[in-house]
Amino acid sequence: MAELLTVARPYAKAAFEYARDHEALDSWSQALSFLSVAVADDVVRHRLNSPKLDSEQKVSLLVELIPEQQDEALQRFLTVLADQGRLMALASIADQFEHLRAEHEQRVEVNVTSAYELDSQQETKLANALKKRLNREISITTQVDKSLIGGVILRAGDTVIDGSVRGRLNRLFDALTA
Repeated sequence: MAELLTVARPYAKAAFEYARDHEALDSWSQALSFLSVAVADDVVRHRLNSPKLDSEQKVSLLVELIPEQQDEALQRFLTVLADQGRLMALASIADQFEHLRAEHEQRVEVNVTSAYELDSQQETKLANALKKRLNREISITTQVDKSLIGGVILRAGDTVIDGSVRGRLNRLFDALTA
């Protein structure tokens, strides 16, 4: 896994810089997202791993799968990946591309796990507080986990804030048994 991330990083950075400089972040983001799903499909993966297909045929296969017409730069990018045997890294490249895009747009995805369903007013209040604290645009996704008893757990990138009752009880237990 770590090796795949290391392999994907320079390709993702190059793709992002090209898309940013040519004001094509949306189209590249959509194409890479679609391609990452495509290479995860067993049939496509089998075809791409076939020794009977050369790099050009593999690129043609992927380009035909993309729903919208893409620019020539994306085809050149896929050709480089195919020539280097890196087409299977497309999912990691797409993930890192999205991370670079979020940083560029000063946007962060926050996953909120709560004991109970949050209403829109609570989500808005939470998003505004996080926007102020993180100085970024906030996009919230929520899920419910009744085992939290109460409170919320926030995940934003590598940051986790556990404000749940279960988390507090666990910390209290750890402090009492230490």
